Amino acid sequence: MRGKSPSKPRTPRGLSSAEIEEIFRRFAAANPEPKGELEHTNPFTLLVAVVLSAQATDAGVNKATRALFKKADTPQKMLALGEEAVRDHIKSIGLFRAKAKNVILLSDRLIREFGSEVPRDRDALETLPGVGRKTANVVMNVAFGEPTMAVDTHVLRVSNRIGLSTGKTPLQVEADLLAKVPPEYGVHAHHWLILHGRYTCKARRPACPACLINDICRYPDKTV
Repeated sequence: MRGKSPSKPRTPRGLSSAEIEEIFRRFAAANPEPKGELEHTNPFTLLVAVVLSAQATDAGVNKATRALFKKADTPQKMLALGEEAVRDHIKSIGLFRAKAKNVILLSDRLIREFGSEVPRDRDALETLPGVGRKTANVVMNVAFGEPTMAVDTHVLRVSNRIGLSTGKTPLQVEADLLAKVPPEYGVHAHHWLILHGRYTCKARRPACPACLINDICRYPDKTV
């Protein structure tokens, strides 16, 4: 008589579907409408702000763009303002010269190829200067309500720590989240994870005693 095949061992850091559901239920109960922290007034200013946020803090970007967006909140106005003026507005942000050039180039591309509208398509967004997959995912999510997963350093760290993903790259973590996060939480999921990583599950000193999911989290070095 042939014995039963041994069951596949469960990944130590993995979470059950019920646990994942409970994590996002708690996030939703605590913060039903999470918002990104980049200030913007329309899809175009959101796109510019996200492009500028690479290797920069949201607070630093907001400080630089408040005056910029008062002068230029459309591709036409941005193009008319010119690269030098854009550079002067954002010179407090890292890589400001390259970013100013990209802002002008993407404004021109939006006018010429997209009727001055920010496209609602990831592939189209990624053709714009300075726009990568994460930026495209943020724009699709925040501007158009698509259930995308924008994976930054916070989302990658939190997903690995709590057991949502074992992925080592943003693309791997994105795929895991798209597969595992219950659809009803899809639109807000990456915001909850970003905010959790920024204010609670911090890189160096995670505030485990204050964490609302510390009883579910798989992080082996929890401080509770």
